[in-house]
Amino acid sequence: MERVATRRHYLMVRPAYFDVVYSINPWMNPEKPTSTRLAIAQWEWLRDLFADLGHTVDLLPPRPGLPDMVFAANGATVMNGRVLVARFRDSQRAAESDAYMEWFPAHGYTDVRQARWTNEGEGDYLAAGSVILAGTGFRSTPRAHRESEEYFGVPVIGLTLVDPRFYHLDTALAVLAEDTVMYHPEAFSDESRERLEELYPDAILATAADAAAFGLNAVSDGRNVVLPQAATGLIGRLREHGFEPIGADMSELLKAGGSVKCCTLELHGTVPAERPGR
Repeated sequence: MERVATRRHYLMVRPAYFDVVYSINPWMNPEKPTSTRLAIAQWEWLRDLFADLGHTVDLLPPRPGLPDMVFAANGATVMNGRVLVARFRDSQRAAESDAYMEWFPAHGYTDVRQARWTNEGEGDYLAAGSVILAGTGFRSTPRAHRESEEYFGVPVIGLTLVDPRFYHLDTALAVLAEDTVMYHPEAFSDESRERLEELYPDAILATAADAAAFGLNAVSDGRNVVLPQAATGLIGRLREHGFEPIGADMSELLKAGGSVKCCTLELHGTVPAERPGR
């Protein structure tokens, strides 16, 4: 099958203040040294790659005291010009929402509000054609799923995560095209695995090793799939399915439990015609 890339619009945050000073997921160890300089270099490579692939990349300025702000995907869900800003579970990240509440109206978005219930943006909400796949179990709540369905007017399919290493949906599943996904079955409850098998009988299944390498924290434009280079099994499977995998070294950011997708918020749908600037 010939895969076709489509131009995408992303929002990213430079990791100017990246560090691991607390632990809110199993990957974070404040006693393990980190390098902000290396995190910036890896992030800049990713940003430049998206531009080279023809995608638009807007930047939200980082704020001091928010070391996880680089993980822009968690900040909001954006569909058809409507923006639902995250409400974080953990107090350490709560102030990030203010930055998104300010940035979107300043850049021409008029329908912007913060989620009422715990909702961690595209970390747990992935657009897949005419539906949204939504994770729960560790962060976003089922009540937040209903809120998103009402706000966006799109069916939301809830999926329950059961392995704390895969605390957001985007660490356990990636949408490759409207009708194609890859995921790690063991990250989901029995009921959710059955639902995924029904929806995507031809899905690419990730091994435990590739999932642990954060290989599912990937970004696809329909043809090019950017994912951690350590997920060698998935890279081979993607080629077999007609995709063009591009390996990325995001090892420094993985110390905080994030990788390619975590750094990348996709602005789906209509983009405001007039924006003051980027």
